[in-house]
Amino acid sequence: MDYVIRPVRAEEWQPAKELRLAALRDPVAPLAFLETYEQAVERPDAFWQERAAGASETGDGEKRQFVAVAPDGSWVGSVTVLVERPDGEVAFGAATDVHQAHVVGVFVRPEARGGGVAGELFRAGLDWAWSLGGPRIERVRLYVHEDNLRASAFYRRIGFVPTGETVPVQGDPAARELEYAVARP
Repeated sequence: MDYVIRPVRAEEWQPAKELRLAALRDPVAPLAFLETYEQAVERPDAFWQERAAGASETGDGEKRQFVAVAPDGSWVGSVTVLVERPDGEVAFGAATDVHQAHVVGVFVRPEARGGGVAGELFRAGLDWAWSLGGPRIERVRLYVHEDNLRASAFYRRIGFVPTGETVPVQGDPAARELEYAVARP
C-alpha cells in the first residue's frame, strides 16, 4: 500500500472539507451518513476550520480524524474516532456505561477501495483509541445502516461484531442502524 495514514492537521480544513463533500456525493452516502451534501456545502469555512482543528493532534484529545494520503498528496480516505465517556455527550445511539470510542465518517474513494486503505485507517483509529490514558477505552463501536451490506461485511472482517443494539434511522423510523463493536484486546 502506497498511502500514508496519519492524523489530520489543524490547518488542513480545506482538503478535509473536500473529502467530506466527496463522501456525501458517493452513491451510498444516504446509507452511510446522517448529513447530506446540501447541508454540508452550506456550512461556513469556520465550521470546517473548527472541525479539522478539533480532530487534529492539537485538538482536545477526545476525537481524532485519520486520513489516507496518496503519493501525489491527494486524500483518498478518512475515518474519525470520537471518545465517549459515561458522563459525557453521546455522538449517536444509546448512552454508554463504559469508556468507549465511536467510529464515524468512514469513507474511501471508489478508486482506492479494495486495496487495504480502509483497514489501515481503522488500524490507526483503533490503535489511537487503545493508547489513550485513563480511564482506558474498553470498546470501540460504530453504527451501520441495515442495508449497507458492503460496510457490514467489512466491519465483521476486521473484528467488529453486532451487539444487537439498534436505533431508528433519522427520517425513516422503519429502517435501523445496527451497532457493531470490538472489545479492547
